[in-house]
Amino acid sequence: MARTIIENMLIQHYSKMSVFEFCQYTSIRFFEILHFEEGEGCIKINGNKVAYYPNTFFVFVPDDVYVVEPSSATTTTTIKFLKSFFTGPSQANVNLPINNWFRKIEGILNNESHQLRELDFQSESDKVNLASLVTILHKEYLNKQSNDILIVENSLSIILQMIARNIRQTTTEISSTPQSSKIQEIIDYIHSHIYEPELLTNKVLAEEFNISENYLNQYFKKSMDMSIKKYKLNYKLKLVETRLKYTDLHFSEIASEFSFTDASHLNKTFLAYKGMTLGCFRAGLNAKN
Repeated sequence: MARTIIENMLIQHYSKMSVFEFCQYTSIRFFEILHFEEGEGCIKINGNKVAYYPNTFFVFVPDDVYVVEPSSATTTTTIKFLKSFFTGPSQANVNLPINNWFRKIEGILNNESHQLRELDFQSESDKVNLASLVTILHKEYLNKQSNDILIVENSLSIILQMIARNIRQTTTEISSTPQSSKIQEIIDYIHSHIYEPELLTNKVLAEEFNISENYLNQYFKKSMDMSIKKYKLNYKLKLVETRLKYTDLHFSEIASEFSFTDASHLNKTFLAYKGMTLGCFRAGLNAKN
């Protein structure tokens, strides 16, 4: 049964199910976390089948379609952010850290490599801790008398942070050589600190990765076929696309978030990158919808 103490976000829990109906929220679901607590079977995601088993997690983004096919009694908890959560959030959600939550999710939205949506954890402790947090969040929703929005808010923030750090945010196919491993570390660092430009100067990067500042850009360009400066700008603009597609933020708000001088500066840069203005890009998205 679903409850919504945060508008446009809901939690559903199903205990020992042998059949799952197709989710009625699929067409309006923006982001979803699905935890299989007990049971085994297959989950068919966008036409691909993958096995699930106790304590496995999946994440879904817009346009993902999945069907659960249990082979044994299955217990699940699912957390759904509806599309309207990030577009014109309600007055009831005004004090929630919605933009910070979106930042954690966007790494998944921009990840082209994980197709089956199963979370691959860096450590078993992360998986155990995430399962505990989902249980806490679910119980808080069930406790109608004493649910505390602060507990829900903090639990969600930690859940999203743990998922974000366990999702590989690689946008380039890189071989598993020692050299490429270093490049991957630099890329992951850039992705993690894209909103902190003071941490992305060549000087800071050189110190962080124990490479001379003069050699850093040559090393990066040789591996990625572009300068660090261009890579950072391209990644920023990719995130700008995500903002335009999934939020209703004003252009000036997006410009400020990504450290552009103003909306005009962002618009000119986006035009050079994409061949169209911010307004045309968003209008095209609205026309498709």
